[in-house]
Amino acid sequence: MDIRRVSVDHLADQPPGRGWVLIPLALIVVITVVDVHSPTDIHLGPLLVIAPALTASLAGPKVTALVGALAVIAQIVIAALHGGLMTANHIAQIIALTVLSALVVFVCFLRERRARQLSRARSVAETAQRVLLRPPPRRVGPLRVAWLYLAAEDEARIGGDLFAVTRAADSSTRVIIGDVRGKGLASIAEASVLLGAFREGAHRYATLPELTSALEVSVCRGMDEVADNALDPGEHFITALVLDIPDDGPQPMLINCGHPPPLLLQDGEVTVLHARSPVPPLGMCELPATSHHPEPFELETGDTLVLYTDGVIEARSPSGAFYPLAERVAAFATGHPEALLQRIHEDLVAHVGHRPTDDAALLVIQRTPVHHRPHLAAHHDGHPQGLPAPQK
Repeated sequence: MDIRRVSVDHLADQPPGRGWVLIPLALIVVITVVDVHSPTDIHLGPLLVIAPALTASLAGPKVTALVGALAVIAQIVIAALHGGLMTANHIAQIIALTVLSALVVFVCFLRERRARQLSRARSVAETAQRVLLRPPPRRVGPLRVAWLYLAAEDEARIGGDLFAVTRAADSSTRVIIGDVRGKGLASIAEASVLLGAFREGAHRYATLPELTSALEVSVCRGMDEVADNALDPGEHFITALVLDIPDDGPQPMLINCGHPPPLLLQDGEVTVLHARSPVPPLGMCELPATSHHPEPFELETGDTLVLYTDGVIEARSPSGAFYPLAERVAAFATGHPEALLQRIHEDLVAHVGHRPTDDAALLVIQRTPVHHRPHLAAHHDGHPQGLPAPQK
């Protein structure tokens, strides 16, 4: 099961069935028949404007214009059969209905154009997500991985939060999760700088301090080129967690660059992995150079690591209470990371009561047993053990 953001707006964008358009047409017929058979001092013709107004919420501008034209024709028929076409009252009703129908069609046109622009923006954002925030595979080495991304912007599927999981050259997995200062589409370029540097450096640098130092250099160099200082003149930096998780052997290591601490779930108990040697966020280039000291932690088989951005723990309920992630993780302890993530997602949305006001990302990693492939030793004649030599 893939854990992904459920877009309610996407469902709302789906046009209703064509059968619904019959409702305004039926209204035109009913209003016309009733008005024609009513006394001359009763005028129901002005109600015909309901038909194009209702159609605008059910169909596009062309169908709305057609229904508006039919409503005007119906008003003319009523006038001809109900006191004369050229009476001042009927002429005023026809003109008013024509003007109102035209306005409804114009508003419908603007709404449809806005919908097309929004659709294009979403398409661009989704493409950016696929390119920049490539979903991690469900399994990386001995690790199970599940992820969730909730973007705060209507037009976006990706914002300033980021994460990536990749294999290193020494039988280990490198992980990063980060949060760009700011949110929405303006922060995508800044996130791309760090993600690109991480994917390149994860394979190149042998140690976690070397990788983190390289990320700092790349962010400092690239931030000046991509940061939108006109719209956001403040400081530009990225909080991040960088981890190295060996397949077996040495303990996993992490370096916390000003990011919320990860949660370690062991036997139903949650431990907050606070940084003993905190490091400034990436991109604080004017600060003195800081040596990055990796901090070890235990991650045994069956243990689960929960990484997140501040959009999760700073999500507020209607009463103003922050989301208690550590408590909920302990309560939702489950055997599979995707199941845990699904429960957190549902509980987070219920806690807030509406879509998040800040970008939020979650990455759940669980260690599974390491399965070593048997190595085939060679005979003295060059043929693998267990396989018969070809007949001579």
